[in-house]
Amino acid sequence: MPPSGPNKFEPPIWLTPQGQPVSCREKIKVLNENLEEIRQMCQDALEDGVLMDCDEDLLRATLHRLVDLLENPYAGRKKD
Repeated sequence: MPPSGPNKFEPPIWLTPQGQPVSCREKIKVLNENLEEIRQMCQDALEDGVLMDCDEDLLRATLHRLVDLLENPYAGRKKD
């Protein structure tokens, strides 16, 4: 269950590379569902790590680094 209150995550307004809002409802739905799955997995990993007596700041920094290292396999490709 997603958190509510001040820690509630609100997905962004999804934009195209040209800065226009993504208008396809199905695309927005998939993007938001993916984010919620990632949020839950990260929450679970943080909780597991804390329960196993790992440093919370290190866990958070590691999750940030993991995201920073993601690669775009489509970089440089033009859309038809």
